[in-house]
Amino acid sequence: MSLSTFGRGRTGETSPSSSFAPAASSSSSSSANLTAFIDQGSSFEGKLSFKDTVRIDGGFQGEITSENTLIVGETGEVTATINSSVVVVSGTVIGDIHASTQVVLHKTAHVDGDIDAPSLVVEEGATLNGTLRMGKAAKGLKPSAPQTPAAMGNGGSGDKPKG
Repeated sequence: MSLSTFGRGRTGETSPSSSFAPAASSSSSSSANLTAFIDQGSSFEGKLSFKDTVRIDGGFQGEITSENTLIVGETGEVTATINSSVVVVSGTVIGDIHASTQVVLHKTAHVDGDIDAPSLVVEEGATLNGTLRMGKAAKGLKPSAPQTPAAMGNGGSGDKPKG
């Protein structure tokens, strides 16, 4: 599947999301329905909720909630808390990202915030300044101090030591 039709449309220029492939559990047509597009030079502030795919190449500040895919293009500058199924970043995100399926950071991505997702794809050159929580149990976990193997007891299983 290719989202290159959502690119800038200039000859020879490809969309930063053209190499995006959704997780295997996503249907191939679900990301093809572009609901909204905030173009370069535009900005928006507030709460954005959507069911299909939204691409941001301009500025956005606030809160984003999605049942599908959020794409932050190379020129996109998002300052928000993001809750989505899939988040693809080629631009800048300042704020926490909570994805139920996958986060993709392309080589031009810059994220200042925490990521909570079961799957993370990072291209060489992307930057992440924050914490990463992965796996099904990641949601609802509170950050805690790192534990050493000795402090975790029997392999961290939570069992009381025998003896």
